[in-house]
Amino acid sequence: MKRLTLSVLFLALLPAGQLMAQEHMHDEADEHEHMEHHDAAVQAIAPLFAMVKGYLIASAELMPEELYSYRPTEEVRTFGEIIGHVASAQYLFCGNATGGTAQPPEDFEKLTTKAGLVEAIKMGFEACEEAYAMDDMKAMEEIQFFGNTGTRLWVLNFNVTHDWEHYGNLVVYFRANGIVPPSSQGGM
Repeated sequence: MKRLTLSVLFLALLPAGQLMAQEHMHDEADEHEHMEHHDAAVQAIAPLFAMVKGYLIASAELMPEELYSYRPTEEVRTFGEIIGHVASAQYLFCGNATGGTAQPPEDFEKLTTKAGLVEAIKMGFEACEEAYAMDDMKAMEEIQFFGNTGTRLWVLNFNVTHDWEHYGNLVVYFRANGIVPPSSQGGM
């Protein structure tokens, strides 16, 4: 009797399961159209990119020019070199993620003036706007980056973590010089 009851229950649920499966089945043309309207993955990390972008640009603007050559120890980059490195890296990460230009117009890490580096970091982040606006279908395509295979989304996420890593460096530079870093100031 128990076996009969389970069989009847299974048979009763079978059409519902088939209907649910059919609802989510798409042919290849429909799948492309279906995915075009989904951008949740990229949009999940875009706000983190926007946040760190704001902090890094604010950092470049906040640090006095005379401290752009500051470094806590001889083994690490100066404040200005970190700003230049992050500016150049935006082209590398976002250019690879979009299939666009992966080289900055110049080596921003070699710039020494505050005005030049503030402009460079703004240009670098501007070069990433297209990347953080891509749809998920493109974001899920696999590419080669730093000798590894990953999705374009993986490269965008790598960029965000790289930016946060260097913002953390700059926080130390600010604190060592008695300056409150942008993320600790109110109103941001």
